[in-house]
Amino acid sequence: MIVILGLVILIAALIVAVVGVLANSGSGHALPHDFAVLGYHVTGSTGTLFLYGIVVGVAGLLGLGLLLAGARRTSRRGRDARRGLRQSRRETAAVSQDRDNLISQRDTASAHTASTPGSGSTGSDAAPRQGPADGQPGPGAPADAPPIAASPASGSRR
Repeated sequence: MIVILGLVILIAALIVAVVGVLANSGSGHALPHDFAVLGYHVTGSTGTLFLYGIVVGVAGLLGLGLLLAGARRTSRRGRDARRGLRQSRRETAAVSQDRDNLISQRDTASAHTASTPGSGSTGSDAAPRQGPADGQPGPGAPADAPPIAASPASGSRR
């Protein structure tokens, strides 16, 4: 609706401009006094002066339109950047919370394992830590990892 209203006003302004230029031309509408604009002496009719005014007005509106378009674009970019920053902060907080939960679970499991009787291994009674029964690396090891060698009987690990 606003676009249609703006278009109607623009067409009306163009009609008034054309009528104003054509109605004020000729020797009957000559400028009574010459005047200068930026060192240029303006002569002619009032219609010519009106036409110059229209050109200056259009140039001013074009500059204002470019200025507002640039400000709107800058505003939109800033709004998008702030939205991205808020999203990033939410994601960072969620990941930090997940990390803290996992650390808490690990500590709880570690404390539980340490407090269970018979879970500790002492001396040569302990079985060496190995992968599966065939001596191959466990499921979490890389595919090209060498087979696990049996640890010395003394139970010391390096």
